[in-house]
Formats: sequence, structure tokens, C-alpha cells
Amino acid sequence: MQGRKVIQAVFFFLFFSIGAASLSSSILCDDLIQYYQNKQLLRMAQESLDRLESLNTDYDVLLERLEEDPNLVIDRLAPATLGTKHEDPNTVYPRATSRQLAAARKALIEESNRESAEPAMPEWLKRCSEPRNRMLLFISGVVLVLISFVCFRPQSS
Repeated sequence: MQGRKVIQAVFFFLFFSIGAASLSSSILCDDLIQYYQNKQLLRMAQESLDRLESLNTDYDVLLERLEEDPNLVIDRLAPATLGTKHEDPNTVYPRATSRQLAAARKALIEESNRESAEPAMPEWLKRCSEPRNRMLLFISGVVLVLISFVCFRPQSS
């Protein structure tokens, strides 16, 4: 008799836990979707913040170099701004065409988009959020909870 009660308890907990999980996932589906969307937005904002911090450090280093050597402005920035020729004979100054710059820009944009292509929410949640599947989850959860209480309740002696 004791073994039967243990088996009934195991079946009760099994059916009840699966039913409760199904019920809670169907009820909390909107909140879970909102959670994953907020998580995606937070990750994108963090990546943007990291890029901005990287640019800030690069510009800080450049400003420090300009403060240390004021001739650097004349040597490096003036030819680029005024369009004059460079005077250093040992340096090669490549000229990039607009087509090459556009291709490089496109490659960089694709790389940054590829990094953020991680799915915003899991596939199971997308399937569960459909109204038909959500209703089926709710009904199956109710049925499992009712089965656990009706069929596996403690027997009074």
C-alpha cells in the first residue's frame, strides 16, 4: 500500500508541475516577450555605448598628442583639410576612390549587423505567443492540473 501512495504522489507532482508550467507560460507569454525585447534593446544599447567609449578613448589619445606636439596639427591635419600635397618622401599616401570607401563602409555595416543578428527571443516563445498555441497551452495546463487533483488525490481510508 505504501508503494502505491508513493507512485500516486510522483504522478501527482509530475502532472501538476507540467500543468502549472503550461498554465504559467500561457499566462505570462506577453511578459516573457517584453522581457526578451527589453533584453535585446539593452544589449544593443550596451554595444552602442561600447563603440562610443572606444571612440572617446581614441579621440582623447589624439587630443593628448596634439597638445604634446602642436606641429602635428600642421603636419598631419593641414594637408588633409586644405588638400595640399604631403611633403614626406618616405611615406606612401594611398588615395581611395569613392567606390572603395563605399565598399569598405558596407562591409563594416554588414559586420556590425552580423554581430547583432542574435535572435531577440527563443523560438519556443515565438511559437507559444501565437493565439491558437497559447490557448492550447492554457487548456492543456488546466486539464493536467485537474487530472492531477482528480485522479491522484490521496485516498481516504
